[in-house]
Amino acid sequence: MNGNAIARKLKTLQEKGSIRSVDVANVLQIRPETVSRWNQGKAFPQPDAERTLLDLEYVVDQLGDLYEPDEARLWLFSRQKLLDGQIPAELIQQHRTVEVLNVIRQVLEGVQI
Repeated sequence: MNGNAIARKLKTLQEKGSIRSVDVANVLQIRPETVSRWNQGKAFPQPDAERTLLDLEYVVDQLGDLYEPDEARLWLFSRQKLLDGQIPAELIQQHRTVEVLNVIRQVLEGVQI
């Protein structure tokens, strides 16, 4: 994946989920400056960070079917009842994205949060 593709992923996160560079850095456990370098095409993510970034983007894309961008960001960083009080962003960080996606699917199918 080249730098332009990473920049597009970051732009999608901003547009669909109001996810800022500092949010991405926090989820990926890296420095905000690193995300800025990715956005400029001056550096590329390591494989683990890239996987987490792609998972985050996919989750935010799914949330776009339910929420406005600010609401999607709030959902992502708030404790969720259907996740037993866990925070979706932290689960993504732990590579437990499937659990988050299962809850989103439940919500899309009509289960209330």
